[in-house]
Amino acid sequence: MAMTVRLPEDLDVKLTEIARERHTSKHALLIEAAERFATTESKTARVVRLADDIGSRYADVIERLADA
Repeated sequence: MAMTVRLPEDLDVKLTEIARERHTSKHALLIEAAERFATTESKTARVVRLADDIGSRYADVIERLADA
């Protein structure tokens, strides 16, 4: 899917430098960054859901530990 991305000038300069050092394109860098972000966000959402579930399931134990 085609998309136009407008980057702040300082970020564009940094990406240009990184792309040159890695012998790749800014496009490839942005794809890699987007994939990493999506993976991280997905993992973060799962961890938060699990923590909420554990907090609900063991609320009484957590409360007793807090009072100890």
